[in-house]
Amino acid sequence: MARAKPAVPSHRRRNKILIQTKGYTGGRRKLIRSATEALHRAWAYAFRDRKDRKRQFRALWIARISAACKINGYSYSKFINGLKTAGIELNRKSLSEIAVKRPEDFARLVTQVRAK
Repeated sequence: MARAKPAVPSHRRRNKILIQTKGYTGGRRKLIRSATEALHRAWAYAFRDRKDRKRQFRALWIARISAACKINGYSYSKFINGLKTAGIELNRKSLSEIAVKRPEDFARLVTQVRAK
C-alpha cells in the first residue's frame, strides 16, 4: 500500500492563509511564513480594536453631551447625576443623539434635571 502524503491538506491549509492575505504587499502576501505572521497580527489588531471602538464611541457621546450641557449652562457630571436622581433612564448614546439632533428637547431635559 502506498504511503499517504499530506500534500493536499497542507496545501489547502496554506492556501487558506494566502487567500486571507489578499491585498497585502510583497512577501506578506506571497510567502507562507510572512503571510501567517501578518495575518495573526491582523487578527490581534482586529480583536483589540473591536473593544477600542466601543470606548471611542462612549467618549464621543460624553463629549457631545458635555458640550450640549455647557451650552445650557450646566456641567456634565451634575447633569448625569441629576438624571439618575430624577429617575430618567436614558443611555449616553440616546442622550448624545438628542443633544445633536434636537437641542430644544435636550434643553428641556436640562431644565427638568435642574428642577430636581
